[in-house]
Amino acid sequence: MAEWVVQLIEQTGYLGIAFLMLAETVFPPIPSEVIMSVAGLQAANGGLSLPLVILSGAAGAMFGNLFWYFLARALGLERFHPFINRWGRWLTIDWHEVERADKWFRRHGNAFVGIGRIVPTIRSLVSVPAGFLHMSLKSFTLWSSIGTTAWTAMLAIVGWTMGKQYGQVDAILGPVGNAVIGLLLFFYLWRVVTWKPKASDKTHNRKVRHVHHIPDDDYLPR
Repeated sequence: MAEWVVQLIEQTGYLGIAFLMLAETVFPPIPSEVIMSVAGLQAANGGLSLPLVILSGAAGAMFGNLFWYFLARALGLERFHPFINRWGRWLTIDWHEVERADKWFRRHGNAFVGIGRIVPTIRSLVSVPAGFLHMSLKSFTLWSSIGTTAWTAMLAIVGWTMGKQYGQVDAILGPVGNAVIGLLLFFYLWRVVTWKPKASDKTHNRKVRHVHHIPDDDYLPR
């Protein structure tokens, strides 16, 4: 896989780096750890400029981030209200917690997006809650760009420093990503076992089930 990445970057340069990072963000076929460390290696060999490598990688990733942001924002979280009410047991969340998360995100969303962009596995998912909870485009773009640029710069500099040993980047960060996935899985299973809906949500759902349908004609003026 790394050899194919090397060949593409050698042939297309900065455009290839941006394309690979865009593809990795939208549908991760290749880890960014490999892409940016290989790009850093190319800069170390004198074929590319390290600052432009970082900027092209960050730009490609940001196009992917904005894709998920606008998609989530267009769908809207309210659309999933019935789904959450029905499957909240397995989602381990109810609408009360969604509203609470919305309030939390309004206060801490900038830090969540900025820091989340440098956490393996989590970084690709940050755009979705930001879009669902209607984080302002200006704040999302600013903080996402800061975090994304920091991530691509770190990987490119590591690849530039390690030279031909760029494969060790994925060997080091790969287990970190696996650990994050393991922690998320453990947290989900713990939530499934211990989760209970709020009493108010139970009452609300019972009321909804007992409301009789009123034909649309009843809303017409007499």
